[in-house]
Amino acid sequence: MEPKTNINFRKETLTKLLNEIIIHEKEIIDALYFDFKKPAFETVISETGYVIAELKETIKNLSKWAKPKRVFPSLLNFPSKDYIYKEPYGKVLIISPWNYPFQLALCPVISAFAAGNQVVLKPSELTPKTSEIIEKIMAKVFIKKDVNVIEGGIEVAQELLSKRWDYIFFTGSVAVGKIVAKAAAENLTPVTLELGGKNPCIIDETANLKLAAKRIVWGKFMNAGQTCIAPDYILIQKDMKSHFVDYLKKQITKAYGEDPSKSPDYARIVNRKNWQRLVDKIEPEKVIFGGKSDSENCYISPTIIEETSLDTEIMKDEIFGPILPILTYSTEAEIENIISKFEKPLAFYIFTENRIFSKHMIQKYSFGGGCVNDTMVHFSNKRLPFGGVGHSGIGAYHGILSFDTFSHKKSILKKSNFLDLPFRYAPYQDKLGTIKKILRWL
Repeated sequence: MEPKTNINFRKETLTKLLNEIIIHEKEIIDALYFDFKKPAFETVISETGYVIAELKETIKNLSKWAKPKRVFPSLLNFPSKDYIYKEPYGKVLIISPWNYPFQLALCPVISAFAAGNQVVLKPSELTPKTSEIIEKIMAKVFIKKDVNVIEGGIEVAQELLSKRWDYIFFTGSVAVGKIVAKAAAENLTPVTLELGGKNPCIIDETANLKLAAKRIVWGKFMNAGQTCIAPDYILIQKDMKSHFVDYLKKQITKAYGEDPSKSPDYARIVNRKNWQRLVDKIEPEKVIFGGKSDSENCYISPTIIEETSLDTEIMKDEIFGPILPILTYSTEAEIENIISKFEKPLAFYIFTENRIFSKHMIQKYSFGGGCVNDTMVHFSNKRLPFGGVGHSGIGAYHGILSFDTFSHKKSILKKSNFLDLPFRYAPYQDKLGTIKKILRWL
């Protein structure tokens, strides 16, 4: 049965996938805990639960999404009926990351297959147990011609990128995203690049500091900060800083206890290499909370850094870990001076009760998406596009947008034969003035 043309086959197969994920959910939770001690609660809300919801929505709406859409015709083509047909691109390569290794692998696969494509998935080698359970589930549901999981490291990714694809979907770092884009350009292959950036979190003098601290601690330290849309740094009105830091400390302790290394709710850094990268960014004299680490367990405690410079290691690139620098501002010009030093971020957060200020910030700066008075939760609404701009990514997905991402939209005009107006045909003598009037009227 060809998924390219048979909608029922796609729905039946996705239903099998849904059932297998439900059956194996405990194994998925255990795999993620093995890979980097991801708490079961975080796995359910950000991995398995999210994928299950995505599957249910796709199965429910697939027939409607795939149906040709009739659009209003141009009067120039009267009489006609005009449609947008959605067809699969063909062979799709999906390269997924390690930080949310189940969700960010499965969701693109679901949409690509739902749109009728043949899919090759290369999951991350840095989370081997999760990749193993993904391959196990996929093998139970799909034949390799429809969805094939290929495990391996950099060499495997390079080999896959050297081949010709009809679409490439990549989630990961900006540096690797550039490599993927370059490889895709060789064959003019369209791409979606879900990357990252230094996501600012602005707090003005009207903000509810206690609630802001609670929501920022959740967004920053979930998954031990290894989230592409986590707040990367705080930019707070200088008179509010000391109070806010106190609230942050209390909230971190409330969430993870006096010793977060003993908390069952706090993940670890994915491997020693990334642990070392993060430890090297911490200047001990700037630590105002946390700063503890353990190489054997790839542990770094939730850490707050007092920062005054943009030239330090912590401020050069996306942190992607549980370290939160705090900078201050006095004027809006200082906000602009800091934010303008970086490329367009994937996420942007504002904590304020001043609607004029929040509206101004949203309109002034370019970014992928964000929240006012919260962090990260915009990701959960499938009716909102998720994607970056500039260095933070190309393209967007979620919900119907995911189906559309993996579908070529083909324009079709069906012209009636019962009437054929002669006006468009040569010779054009004495028709120029009339056609100008018609075009102005249209």
